[in-house]
Amino acid sequence: MAELSPVYDGKMVHSGIFDFRELYRFMYEWFRDFSYLILEKKYSEKIKAEGKEIEFEWLCLRKISEDYRFRIKIVTRIVKMVTVEVQEGGVKFNRDKGEIEIKFNSYIERDWQNRWDQHPITKFLRGFYERYMLRGRMDFFEDKVKSEVDETMSQIKSFLSLMGNV
Repeated sequence: MAELSPVYDGKMVHSGIFDFRELYRFMYEWFRDFSYLILEKKYSEKIKAEGKEIEFEWLCLRKISEDYRFRIKIVTRIVKMVTVEVQEGGVKFNRDKGEIEIKFNSYIERDWQNRWDQHPITKFLRGFYERYMLRGRMDFFEDKVKSEVDETMSQIKSFLSLMGNV
């Protein structure tokens, strides 16, 4: 059975003007460019008195070897989203305004194809192999997924600040 090793949790918050459709597209293409398989586990929209509330959850998976893969869970929640009119260079645009919270939970998934759990001996050998022979490689994988989540958060923050400067 596949085992998850938690690596890194991150959270970012933004309040202001943005374009929801462009944000969604930017995030999707960012993970696709990193060769992640993106599974949308949840998407909901609710209209409330103070504005629209949107929540979506993605599970992003990327194979790094036959036995290991990166697993990043992303939960995005937008509240108080309303449409506003902004002007840039004499041209008016409709944009969204609200509060965004994006949470990242990253893991390394070991034996994701369940190849080592077929027999108790192979399960023992996998534990031995990981503990004594792969420790440096596991540290490298952990650093890699952490840096990818950090870079993703930085890119989303930059994207949102560009959108807010319209």
